[in-house]
Amino acid sequence: MAEQPLNGAFYGPSVPPPAPKGYYNRRGHSRGCGCCLLSFFLKVIIALIVILGLAALIFWLIVRPQTIKFHVTEASLTRFEHTSPDNILRYNLALTVPVRNPNKRIGVYYDRIEAHAYYDGKRFSSTTLTPFYQGHKNTTVLRPTFQGQNLVIFDAGESRTYNAERIAGVYDIEIKFRLRVRFKLGDLKSRRIRPKVNCDDLRLSLSTLNGNTTSSTIFPLKCDFDL
Repeated sequence: MAEQPLNGAFYGPSVPPPAPKGYYNRRGHSRGCGCCLLSFFLKVIIALIVILGLAALIFWLIVRPQTIKFHVTEASLTRFEHTSPDNILRYNLALTVPVRNPNKRIGVYYDRIEAHAYYDGKRFSSTTLTPFYQGHKNTTVLRPTFQGQNLVIFDAGESRTYNAERIAGVYDIEIKFRLRVRFKLGDLKSRRIRPKVNCDDLRLSLSTLNGNTTSSTIFPLKCDFDL
């Protein structure tokens, strides 16, 4: 039998409708806006960094800030005696400490000055000095004095160190200053900061009969100023 021709149209699989016009364009436009905003913010941040860097450089060139300088120029140790079993340390120590502000345009308010004396890492005395203002290119002399007695307990190693230094006649003492200061530039004043000043390696012997203290330390002894 002869095959009959097919009548009518052939319907294959349905073809999905085309995506609405502008669909991909809107997504691309959103990505483009995001990139533009990110680029803008990066440019703003870079510009701020450059401006702040230039401002800091100009400030440094004009003001030329310098570190405050502490030196120990004189020391008198008339008593340093540790007794057992009561573990009492009796002491009498006086220092002369010039403080130099080398800045031409910056003044310093010393709102609080604490001086602490240490032996072998143990604090045995503290004193508070009178607050003051220090002008430009100025030197102010501090005279902290540590006198009295205090409970200081030594372990076996610290006792050996003390006995060895007592026999040698030279004691290794550290002085630490704890400050609260403000800096003044023209009419502007900074917030309070708390720098630390450490005067290490101060090796002193007891005063001789004529009142002089011998020392293996070469004066003036420069102290470390740490902001």
